[in-house]
Amino acid sequence: MSGILEVITRFPEETQALAERFSAQLKGNEVIALAGEMGAGKTQFVHGLARGLQVPDGSVASPSFVLIREYRGRLTIHHSDLFRLEGLPETVNVGLEEFYEDGGVTVIEWANKIPGILPEQYLEIRFEVVDPETRKLLLVPHGKRYEALRWQ
Repeated sequence: MSGILEVITRFPEETQALAERFSAQLKGNEVIALAGEMGAGKTQFVHGLARGLQVPDGSVASPSFVLIREYRGRLTIHHSDLFRLEGLPETVNVGLEEFYEDGGVTVIEWANKIPGILPEQYLEIRFEVVDPETRKLLLVPHGKRYEALRWQ
């Protein structure tokens, strides 16, 4: 995936299936930053990622009130939602950096709220609502490691 790739999904199940297929490539120490308005499909993506990484069904929940949730599967997912941190200085330490190199996958919803929180290399996925069922995902790799990932 060199450069930005645009993907259209038509139902939440398609967003989940895309993430599930994508998860087969993950080896650990990946950081995925999800951005988009409320209801755009960010958590649906995490559901599919978790299923693909063999996390038990029913484990994924929005971490809005606890900041970070962990789901154990083939790789541990560190799922964070920064929605409630809007307005905090970018220098605030939320502790995510300790997960970046622990062998798991760090997924950050609303990472754009605190831009300084991301490592030099990561995958950014921007979600856009096209209509009630359709979503446009822009997959933006930051660094060679993420440019090599495939989405088919």
